[in-house]
Amino acid sequence: MTLSDTRASAPPQSEEDSGGKRWLILAVIAIAQVMVILDATIVNIALPSAQQDLRFDDDQRQWLVTGYALSFGSLLLIGGRIADLFGRRITFLVGVAGFAVASAVGGAASSFEILVAARVGQGVFAALLAPAALSLLATTFTDPTERGKAFGIFGAISGAGGAIGLLLGGVLTEYLDWRWCMFVNLIFAGVAFVGALALLGPSTATERPKLDLVGVATATAGMFALVYGLANAAEDSWGAPGTWGFLIAGGVLLVAFVYSQTRTAHPLLPLRILLHRNRGGSFLSIFILCAGMFVIFLFLTYFLQVNLRFGPVQSGVAFLPMIGTLMIGATGATTALLPKIGPRPLIVVGMVLAGVGTGMLALLDETSTYLGGVLPGLLITGLGIGLTMASGMTVGIAGVDPDDSGAASAAINAVQQVGGSIGTALFSTVAASAVTSAMLEGKNQAAAAIAGYSAAFAWSAGLFVAGAVVCGLILRPGVPDEIKSAGPVVHM
Repeated sequence: MTLSDTRASAPPQSEEDSGGKRWLILAVIAIAQVMVILDATIVNIALPSAQQDLRFDDDQRQWLVTGYALSFGSLLLIGGRIADLFGRRITFLVGVAGFAVASAVGGAASSFEILVAARVGQGVFAALLAPAALSLLATTFTDPTERGKAFGIFGAISGAGGAIGLLLGGVLTEYLDWRWCMFVNLIFAGVAFVGALALLGPSTATERPKLDLVGVATATAGMFALVYGLANAAEDSWGAPGTWGFLIAGGVLLVAFVYSQTRTAHPLLPLRILLHRNRGGSFLSIFILCAGMFVIFLFLTYFLQVNLRFGPVQSGVAFLPMIGTLMIGATGATTALLPKIGPRPLIVVGMVLAGVGTGMLALLDETSTYLGGVLPGLLITGLGIGLTMASGMTVGIAGVDPDDSGAASAAINAVQQVGGSIGTALFSTVAASAVTSAMLEGKNQAAAAIAGYSAAFAWSAGLFVAGAVVCGLILRPGVPDEIKSAGPVVHM
């Protein structure tokens, strides 16, 4: 019996398990995934109330958003390898429990510094939780049909989590208190922890391969520097030393990381994971998708609240149609389409649809309404995101050796975080430049703000279309063997 066999934590393939236990495990994993994903956006709507309560400055508030992304993004690879080395079940449980503790500290925070520390803590434990959750999903569902459905649901949750965070944040802030945007995680974590204890098999690993310490240092420092530099670009400028200095340092460290992975016997991220053509194309599609998708949540929220005068709850509800089409696209892609036509047409069509929908949002002006201006673009974009996200995540983890599933899962989560950070930094700069130009042309403040949103949406749409072309060239035609087969099989 190999190390991966004893660590897989997958339930036995019995008739009883086929009747429901695996789907209960999916529910537990999904609850934890919702908690991780929505925390990237749930704080956004609560920021004004938190700022008034804790009395911190405007230039400090960005750290409540970027602190989470910094710790999450920079530690994902080591989190994935920890799941491979020490067991996915125990890593999942530690991640859930730690996230709950950090959330409780944040909810009770009496100062800005404590709240930022709590957000960083959430990111640290999310970096343990997220890769373990995805690798548990891969090792639990080995039947191709069931696995497609499971990944469709998981992909829909990952794509819709940001919008769910906006809705939940609005409800909690408007009807309770901003602190409940942190306390609510205790409910998610409690259910996920108890469910994992009851349903997941124990980790019984007896062998501990050496941890790649050089890889840990270069990957963690490189990801931190890259995300920090990008976050600083959104606040200052691309020419600021705090931006380009960290970006250069991050690039050098990540190049050193890649080189080190070719020289060590126990790499943190085996390059065979990335060099697989379909998997590499899938990772790239998720990266581009998240770079453009986060822009929609960010700027459309401002348009709804500032220009259309929507309240926090109304703004969150406004994203629900997008969640609906996203889930339709995600489940349809993995259950009906992916096993028949393969990932290339789904990802290409999905990214084109996302580009068309986002391009429609770029046409918003001062006279636009929600029904006539916002809703059509949201519906089309949601469908495109669902097709791309679910297909990309399924192919990204399919066929990975069980020993590498944690690392592959971490890589998927990492490209999501880095993609979102790059998109936020890049398109925030584009929007700011467009606002400045509009003001110089004599437009009023409202019209200038819309010009900024439109510019960001237009560039995002262009990115989606360019991504469709590039990914279409990388991905292989047809249905991959790893999708036809059961994927990573656990040998008992």
